[in-house]
Amino acid sequence: MEYTIIILILGALTLGLGIGIVLWRNRWNLNQGEPNYKAFFIMGITFLSLGITLSAATENPGLIGISGLGVAYLVLGLKNRDKW
Repeated sequence: MEYTIIILILGALTLGLGIGIVLWRNRWNLNQGEPNYKAFFIMGITFLSLGITLSAATENPGLIGISGLGVAYLVLGLKNRDKW
């Protein structure tokens, strides 16, 4: 029980530190330009096939989330296909 609380506190601190670093680094780069939507599409294809393969091979339904991430990237890439 004690270790669980310590792990949760350390995880929250690590997450907070990571968010703080990202926000601090992006403080000066507010105008970063347009994202590369073609890269989102390619990552979507990769994550979708990887998620389906891993969830079928290991019979672990928790890996379906990788497929969901792939679908989200695919939709984002295809929605902005005119900006490739």
